[in-house]
Amino acid sequence: MSAAMSGLKRHQLIDPVENLEDRMCTKHDKPLELFCQTDQTCVCMLCSVLDLSLIHISEVRVRPPSYERTVVRAVAQLEETLSEEMKKLFEAELKRVQQYAEDVTLDPDTAHPKLILSDDGKQVHHSDVRKNLPDNPERFSQCVIVLGKQSFSSGRFYFEVQVKGKTDWDLGVARESINRKGGITLSPQDGYWTICLRNGNEYKALAGPSVRLSLKSQPEKVGVFVDYEEGLVSFYDVAAAALIYSFTGCSFTEKLYPYLGPCPNYGGKNSAPLIICPVNQTA
Repeated sequence: MSAAMSGLKRHQLIDPVENLEDRMCTKHDKPLELFCQTDQTCVCMLCSVLDLSLIHISEVRVRPPSYERTVVRAVAQLEETLSEEMKKLFEAELKRVQQYAEDVTLDPDTAHPKLILSDDGKQVHHSDVRKNLPDNPERFSQCVIVLGKQSFSSGRFYFEVQVKGKTDWDLGVARESINRKGGITLSPQDGYWTICLRNGNEYKALAGPSVRLSLKSQPEKVGVFVDYEEGLVSFYDVAAAALIYSFTGCSFTEKLYPYLGPCPNYGGKNSAPLIICPVNQTA
């Protein structure tokens, strides 16, 4: 017997199959070359491999690769760098607008009868006692408001007001022809470009409708800057050198006056004055 015939004796013969497709895997179109003892059936090579992923897939735990942690750290560093650069830009911007500082004093002829002005015209606070004052056309009769003496009809001007210790205040600029009698609406449409604080922590830009402002810190001193020709009114947190809000695209056709509203004292809770401060320009 030849060596080839002798080698065939080691193979177990199977019954002949009329249709060879019966020896092909219907899932993967591969020959059924293996026998699965668990299922007692013939399988192809792919069946055995895929059954083994299915068995262990529930044991696989996906761990964040180290590069994700690296990306997170890089993003955090970038945010910190951007924040520092933005602060530098606002510091430079604040320094620029402070160059246009004006010596603003308050006009007693415009003050509501319950407002108390300091002798130098730099401070104002609300009193429960209504003074007997002439109701001249310039005076606010219902709202506790006072305007500055100085008016501006061109160029740029800037002033700073201390708001420390107050729970409520209004601050900004107003045009000459505003309504001063009865109730008023603070909005650009009615001639007021102002921001306000309410209830100790609610900051708004009274833009008609009002815009809620989210500030990182509570300003103790607010800077007001106006560029008449540019149609711009901007408010700054002086200590933080941060922009609070800007009215842009304004159309000014009249004189503008500094506007201060200390709001009622609410039984002493809001008795601190608004103070017009000298501008200390940083070096």
